[in-house]
Amino acid sequence: MTTKDKVPQYTDLLWPTLQALKLLGGSGNVVEILDKIVEIQKYPESIQNVLHLNKNFSELSYRAAWARTYLKNVGAIENSAHAVWSITKYGEAVQESDLKGLHNKAKSKYMPAPEGKEPTEKSDGALNWKDELLEILQAIDPSDFEKLCQRLLRESGFVKVTVTGKSNDGGIDGTGVLRVNLLSFQILFQCKRYKGSVGSSTVRDFRGAMAGRTDKGLIITTGSFTSEARKEATRDGAPAIDLIDGQELCDLLKDLKMGVKTIESAEIDKDWFKNL
Repeated sequence: MTTKDKVPQYTDLLWPTLQALKLLGGSGNVVEILDKIVEIQKYPESIQNVLHLNKNFSELSYRAAWARTYLKNVGAIENSAHAVWSITKYGEAVQESDLKGLHNKAKSKYMPAPEGKEPTEKSDGALNWKDELLEILQAIDPSDFEKLCQRLLRESGFVKVTVTGKSNDGGIDGTGVLRVNLLSFQILFQCKRYKGSVGSSTVRDFRGAMAGRTDKGLIITTGSFTSEARKEATRDGAPAIDLIDGQELCDLLKDLKMGVKTIESAEIDKDWFKNL
């Protein structure tokens, strides 16, 4: 049995998804839900690291997205325009023994897409353009990716952003200063042009390189972070490290209009004008 064969099917993630939302207080974003599922089911990093068709997201996150799609289809969960998922009153009452029947009901209305297609849920609808963008980012020269991250930080309000270009510096690729009102914080950052999941060891090594130099760090990657990496980044008693994964990087580039154009369209609601 290969590692991919050990990744749970989406049908095995239906109940853990409902459990995760309950433990999160009834709502959560995609990352919070997946992290809670991993915690509940105790999936190791080897399972989290399996890529979906060699793309920029994991097989586990792909199947978790399908689980959310099916649960939404039967009214057990819902999602907002801000990509926050919440459990419904109906979902609260659903028992694990009910899920097989609910799945069959949903399947009769919504057949799974062919292998390699993405779920059509609202929160994941942008995956196609993000995949294209991430492929471009992974194809550019490493030094150009560092320059991109440097400009991204500048556009986000950082000053004195420099790329060190040093090797054997514990993974530190540059420094910057973030000004918040009257206060300034020196930040060390790492740019990881990577396909796959960044594990907890990378976060630990980066924190070790930060020791004695600053209390704030930032890791930017075109890949994703395992649940253990995110836990390590915010571990109690250790300097916090902020993490920006590939999906968030795409959103930032889009928001800052850096290489991503948005085309707005308008639809007229004729009935609205009839009810003035």
